[in-house]
Amino acid sequence: MKSAIACSVAILCTVAQPTTAQTAAPLPVAPTPEAGSAAMTLPANTEVMLRMNSDLSSKTAREGTMFDLSVATPVMVEGFVVIPMNARAVGEVTWLTGKGAFGKSGKMNIELRYIEVAGRRIPVKGSYRQEGEGNTAATIGGVIAAGVFAGFITGKTAVIPAGRELKAFTQNDIALAPPRRPAPMMVQPAPMQASYTPSPAAPKPASPPPRASMVDHSLEINLK
Repeated sequence: MKSAIACSVAILCTVAQPTTAQTAAPLPVAPTPEAGSAAMTLPANTEVMLRMNSDLSSKTAREGTMFDLSVATPVMVEGFVVIPMNARAVGEVTWLTGKGAFGKSGKMNIELRYIEVAGRRIPVKGSYRQEGEGNTAATIGGVIAAGVFAGFITGKTAVIPAGRELKAFTQNDIALAPPRRPAPMMVQPAPMQASYTPSPAAPKPASPPPRASMVDHSLEINLK
């Protein structure tokens, strides 16, 4: 009976324990001079400028092709570098068509996916379409549409050239873990050098006065 009661209590205790959701560790950041140390957050929709590492062509790419970019400008929050310059970023080709007859140009849609920082992936968003001669990268849904420029675009491969800068935005709030400030160093007093001043030499004892002679030179001694 007692064992059954104990078992029931154990089950109730197990059920009553709250479950905690696993959350990602805060993203470490690099300090710059005069930076604070309070808890910080990289807000969602933070702008990040990315730069293409190499040419991306509709002639050689396929749907699902992943390509590399680099962060063009460091992102900072309250004096801390959160996303460093040249951090690796990744995009994906989501749709494309090859060039065709009657002046049909190649078209290519890409999506910016994430940025790698300190072993973590920061999700970003950014959708672009490249058409024609490779000199127009238009945001999908933006002011540049294929119908507007259809009469000026010839049947060329769509190419996004190396060095082209594309704007991305962070998808979520990112918790930041600022580095701990080092403890102030205790300044040790400089060791005192022992100084030695030799004491003056003791005076030499005065020489005793010459002893008086015991011979009386006034006496003459005759030796015969």
